[in-house]
Amino acid sequence: MLAPVLRQPLRQVSSEQIEVFGEVLRDEVNLAVWQRQLAASVSVFAVQLVAQGEPLAQSITLELASPESAPNLRGLVDDYSHLPGQAAFLDDASGLVSAFAYLFDARRIGLRLRILDKPMCPRFHVDHVPVRLITSYVGVGTEWLSEGVMARRRLGDAAAEPSDGRQVERASAGHVLLAKGEKWIGNEGGGLIHRSPQPPVGERRLLLTLDWLA
Repeated sequence: MLAPVLRQPLRQVSSEQIEVFGEVLRDEVNLAVWQRQLAASVSVFAVQLVAQGEPLAQSITLELASPESAPNLRGLVDDYSHLPGQAAFLDDASGLVSAFAYLFDARRIGLRLRILDKPMCPRFHVDHVPVRLITSYVGVGTEWLSEGVMARRRLGDAAAEPSDGRQVERASAGHVLLAKGEKWIGNEGGGLIHRSPQPPVGERRLLLTLDWLA
């Protein structure tokens, strides 16, 4: 009988360079964070978009002939072409889609863009997807836990969540996360433990996510 293969301890990595994305392909890495700074034109558009005070919840399923194909983002924030920086914002989102498609050889990608004034998933949890890209253009970023901070069998139990805020890792606006979920082959039981943050009173987030559908 063959002995079971032991997985290396799970870890998260971050860098100011986009090359960090490749680290997520390692078996022991369940999160790669690109700690980028948003271009001023992209940030200006995002801030003004949120300042409109309007709801926003857009979803697009992108079908790519190949990972090198330029994504068609027609319809995304079309109603806000009057705001300065819209073209720069679309170029930025397109660049993230292209990087995502290239890294995972993805041909079908689900894109969601939302403005939020409360957390979508306030409890620590794991995603039942292969991998998800998450970035906040405006507002507080996604929060996550290093492995071992919280027992996985108690996910969803508020009483089991860490009471010491220093144990909670947080992304900043502009940072891009590649988070492995439970459906990444070989990562079963190792999805990133994370949650949506609670925005300060009166503040909202502009959140973009990408899911690898096929």
